[in-house]
This record gives sequence, C-alpha cells and structure tokens, in this order.
Amino acid sequence: MEIPDHLRYSSDHEWVAVGGSRVRVGITDYAQDALGDVVYVQVPVVGTVVEAGGSFGEIESTKSVSDVYAPVSGTIVTVNEALGSAPETINSDPYGDGWLCEIECTDPSEIEALLDAAGYQALIDG
Repeated sequence: MEIPDHLRYSSDHEWVAVGGSRVRVGITDYAQDALGDVVYVQVPVVGTVVEAGGSFGEIESTKSVSDVYAPVSGTIVTVNEALGSAPETINSDPYGDGWLCEIECTDPSEIEALLDAAGYQALIDG
C-alpha cells in the first residue's frame, strides 16, 4: 500500500498535494483498493464552492458507489476531465493521473489539520 510522504491525507481517504493556496485532490491507494474496479467518476463542476468534509463527487466501482469529500474548503478551479473516458486511471495511478480536481483554498489552516503520511498509516492500520 503506497502512502507518499509529500502528501497530506483526510480521514475520508482523500490525498492532497499542496501548491501554495491551491491543492490537487484524489483518493488514496487504500481507498481505490477498497473500492475495486472503478467504472465511473463524477467530478465537481469548475466554480463549485466546497466546504471541508462536504461531498463533492462520487466514484462508482463494480462493488459500490462512494461519495468523495472535500478535504479543504474553497472553490473548484480545475477538474480531471480525462476520468470521464478512463475512470480506471484511479485504480492504476491514484496519486498521478488519477487525480480528481484542484481547489483554491479559502482557509489554508485546514491543510495543516490534515494527516501526514504517518498519521494516515496509523488511521488505516486502525
């Protein structure tokens, strides 16, 4: 199970790559493995305002449909349109081409409240 050190993590199994006040968001390797084969991804619309902890999309797999939650508050500024025709990218490259969206953060302190790699490892080890 891959948990890159340079990312931050939510307890809902999203990862965050920080680039100034903008963050890139995806689901973790653990989450994609638990979901199984991803067959459909609903990403948010650019311009959508999201609140930390609020649902902003869905991932459908052969096993279930799961909500995706915003790890930080802000505005959706970019979405990964490629997932529309290749949702399985979330399974094959969850930390790379399988990213979901980018959010312009309104409260950068929310980033600091996210888990580091060790904290996320402890969460999934339960």
